[in-house]
Amino acid sequence: MTLTKSIFRTKCLKTIKKSPKHNQVYKTALLQKKLMRVLGKTKGKKILFYYPLDFEADVVKTLQKLRKKSSVFVPFMEGESFKMVPFRLPLRKKKFGIFEAGNTNRKINKIDIAIVPVVGVDGNFQRIGFGKGMYDRFYAKLPKKPYTIFVQRELCYTKKSLCDSYDVTGDILITPTKAVKKKKIALNKDMQDVK
Repeated sequence: MTLTKSIFRTKCLKTIKKSPKHNQVYKTALLQKKLMRVLGKTKGKKILFYYPLDFEADVVKTLQKLRKKSSVFVPFMEGESFKMVPFRLPLRKKKFGIFEAGNTNRKINKIDIAIVPVVGVDGNFQRIGFGKGMYDRFYAKLPKKPYTIFVQRELCYTKKSLCDSYDVTGDILITPTKAVKKKKIALNKDMQDVK
């Protein structure tokens, strides 16, 4: 059977949902430590985070630390895409079970860094998400591409090129066990290829 984006997404979601629950706190701490290290090396002060769903990589503690010294934004759903709004409490549970901050009239269209959840990553270092295309539409509207950090709770990668030209491309992938830059992914022999 030929591997397609849809089949790969399904396999990755199974891998994520089957991951052991007993060590999630430890894995989350590892992921957040790697994320803080990467963010410490960047000069960006305007950062787009996401507020995680149950099966996404938990980045909340990193978000809370960085909001004290950076401008932190989160997605606010609008139609088939989203806009950025400043992260502020209280959050409200909205469409797809996503927690959102309140709406704003401010037009925010420039960020330095985007932290993006991924289901899988293909051989071109492009994002395989949840199939709604929200991040793809959002990125298409940005005047300048930010430094993009993909985060995954469980590594799910394939060497095959599965994505379309409009799919978001990352600069670095962070999991609890790895942090791999785009240009080094082809050289990383211990990356497990999900087929």
